[in-house]
Amino acid sequence: MAARSGISARLAHDDELEQLVRLRWRWEREGGFASSGEDEFVSSAIAWAQANRATHLPHVAVDTGMTVVGMAWLALTPRVASVRSLDRWSGDLQSCYVVPELRNAGVGGLLVDAVLATARARGVEHVTVHASPESARMYERHGFRTSQRLLWADGALSEN
Repeated sequence: MAARSGISARLAHDDELEQLVRLRWRWEREGGFASSGEDEFVSSAIAWAQANRATHLPHVAVDTGMTVVGMAWLALTPRVASVRSLDRWSGDLQSCYVVPELRNAGVGGLLVDAVLATARARGVEHVTVHASPESARMYERHGFRTSQRLLWADGALSEN
C-alpha cells in the first residue's frame, strides 16, 4: 500500500527527539502504561536517546509540516567476530508506532523501509522485529519472514 502523499520516513534529527519521545509516551498512554507525567518522561527519554545514539537509531515519519507522525527505532547489537568479519552487527526494529489517524495508510511501511535501508547501509547481517498480531502482515510485506530458528526466552528470564 502506498503511503499518504506528503509523508516521508528517515533517520530522526536531534531537534525532532522531543516530538519522537512524546509519541512514545502517547503510545504508552494508549496502552494504559503511562504512569509518569508526560513532561517528566519526555526529558528523561530525550536524555536516554542521546546517551544511546550509537546503538539506538531513531527514525521518524514526518508530514509536509515536519510534524512527526510516526516512529521506529533500529537497535544495533555487536555480534561475535568470525573469520569472515571482525565487525558484525545484528539489528532489532523496535517501537514502531504511527498516530492512530494515519494507521493503515502506508506510514508504518515507510518507517520499516527506512529502518531496513539504514540497516543495509551499516552492514547489519539481519534485523528482527517483535510484531503484534495486527502488524505482522505489514512487516511481511516489507521483507520480514518467520523463522523456525528464532527462539524466544521471555518468560524464562523472570524470577518465579
